[in-house]
This record gives sequence, C-alpha cells and structure tokens, in this order.
Amino acid sequence: MVERSETRVLTGPELKAFYKALSNPVRRDILSYLGEHGEANSTSVAKALGESTGTTSYHLRKLADLKLIAEIAERSTGRERWWRSLMTDIFTPPGLEMTDDEREAATKIGALKLTHDLNLVVRAYAGYDRSEGWNHIFRAGLRMTKEQVAAFAEEYYALLRKYATEPGDHPPGSRQMAVRLVVLPDDGPGPPVPEDLEGE
Repeated sequence: MVERSETRVLTGPELKAFYKALSNPVRRDILSYLGEHGEANSTSVAKALGESTGTTSYHLRKLADLKLIAEIAERSTGRERWWRSLMTDIFTPPGLEMTDDEREAATKIGALKLTHDLNLVVRAYAGYDRSEGWNHIFRAGLRMTKEQVAAFAEEYYALLRKYATEPGDHPPGSRQMAVRLVVLPDDGPGPPVPEDLEGE
C-alpha cells in the first residue's frame, strides 16, 4: 500500500518529460497491464497489447528511466528482462510554477485523460441499469474555503490508500475500477480551450 511519505512530487522540466512520456498510448497500456498483473516481461506485454517485443522493450526501458517501473534483477536472465510496477503516488502540487511549454504539455495530457474518462462515463450511463451495482456516479457542488479544499483532498488520498492493493495481489472477484476526483472552482467561464485540443 502506498504511504504518503512515498509521494513523488514532479516539478519543472521533470514534469514536462513525465507528461510527454505518458502521452504515448503504448506506455499508458504498459502501465495499466503492470498495474493489473504486477510483473511481466516484454514478450508477455507484447502479446497482451498486440505489439512487437521490440516496441514493448523500448517503451519499458523509457518507463524505467522515469522510475515508473523497475527491473526485477533476480528474474532477468540474458535478454529476458522482467519488470514490475512501482507503486508511486505521482503528485503535482497546486500552484506549481510552469514554463509555457510545461503548461502546454500538462494541458494536453489532461485533455487526453479526460477524453478517456468521458468515454468511461458515457459507457457507465449507457449501462447503468445493467451494471449490477458496479457503477456509482456522484456529482456534487460544495461551497468551500481553500483550506477546506486542501483538507478534502487529503482525506480523499487517505481513502484511496485504504483500498489500494499491490499489483498482482488483488482480491478475488475484484475488477479494475476508475476512480476520479476533480475539485475546481465553478464560478464562471475559464480561459478558452486551445484550438488544437478541441475535439480530441
């Protein structure tokens, strides 16, 4: 289970590199696969994702460079390298100062993630009556101070850690669940969406 002390805070150029890496769909799929299965080699990942072993090997090394996965030295032999997911809580602090290109990278990956989330929500609504209790959708508006928002977010992180399990050690009958929290002011229109993000 991830402890708060293990939180990895991304700032500056590292933030841009991280966002650019995760904008690649193959790397996102690899992280999802390792998060579910715990350990894998390039061959098993390639078979699961329908990619070549050369492609998955390349992306596995890049993810290792970002410390999102790590090689399992005791299982690796010769050219057969095994990898495991690192249970790292990636966190970008509110109010972080960013350069223009860092902000652009953050905005694009955010739009990419929300497009994925929107597809999940549409699918959840479409099958809500057939979900057998798996789908829960909540939407609320609260009047809060900045200090209350920070406390709310910290309690949310604590709740996530309570239910987190190690990759490859999930309870029988469990399913991968998408849990999202977006807390932001809803007091008027914000800046316009950049044209190159519209429709993504």
